[in-house]
Parts: sequence; C-alpha cells; structure tokens
Amino acid sequence: MKVSTIGFTKKSAQQFFELLRGAGVKRIVDVRLNNGSQLAGFAKKNDLAWFARELCDVEYIHVPSLAPTKELLSGYRKGEISWDTYETRFNALMKTRRIESDLSREDLSDGCLLCSEDQPHHCHRRLVAEYLNKHWGDLEIEHLGTKSGEFHSAS
Repeated sequence: MKVSTIGFTKKSAQQFFELLRGAGVKRIVDVRLNNGSQLAGFAKKNDLAWFARELCDVEYIHVPSLAPTKELLSGYRKGEISWDTYETRFNALMKTRRIESDLSREDLSDGCLLCSEDQPHHCHRRLVAEYLNKHWGDLEIEHLGTKSGEFHSAS
C-alpha cells in the first residue's frame, strides 16, 4: 500500500498541488493539531479541502488522533525537549491511542499525510507513517517534496 507525506511550508500552492497530482494521491489525511490558522494560507482546512477537490479531485479528511498533543508540540517548539524525546513521547502517544486500530487502511491507501513542516526529518507525519508501517506492514512510504535520495523512510 502506497502512502505519501507532505508539508505545505515553503511550497507555493502550485508546487503543493502538482506534487499531490504527480504522486497519484487520492486523499489528503490532515494530521495537524491546528488546521485553521490564518498562517496556513492555502492549507487552511476549508480552503485546502476545496482546492484539493477542485484542482486534483482529491478527498480531504482531518484525523486529529494522528496529531501530537498541544503540550508535546509546544515543548518541542520551545526547545524544552529534544527531538529524540519528542519522538519517544509521540510514539508512546500513538501506542496509547491505538491509531493502528482506529484508522482504517482504506483511509490511508493512496493517501497523503499532511502537516506544516517542510521536510519529514523532524516531523510527526513521518513518525505516523513509520509507526503504521511497523504495525500494519507493507507500506511504501514516499515523502513528497524532498530532493531525490535526500530522505528515505523505512518501508
């Protein structure tokens, strides 16, 4: 099963939607905690759902259970915890939430996990994809918008 990930930061709307179209994405799976911020521009929840449908014939769903808690995200952004600590705590959170049982494979099949981070290196969308691959197996993970060979997830 193919799963993509993408961040909207540092991408124009044209680049963003061309990446989705080029990857054959059928559904955007929004994993952001805050998806209604004015700072999100074209990726603000209602705008993104409309653009995805109209420009790419792509469905949009928001799955807040795949987002970190406000406290965890804030701790990392403020530098109060390291990336390694964030990763450990977020993986524990996904385990507690049992995301592998609550999310259907159909929702993720040919889907694209979306958040704001430009690259997947220090982003929870990568952690979600890797966690689900560990539990479900057989996921082909592609991080859209990275330079060829720059980043590979275990798949």
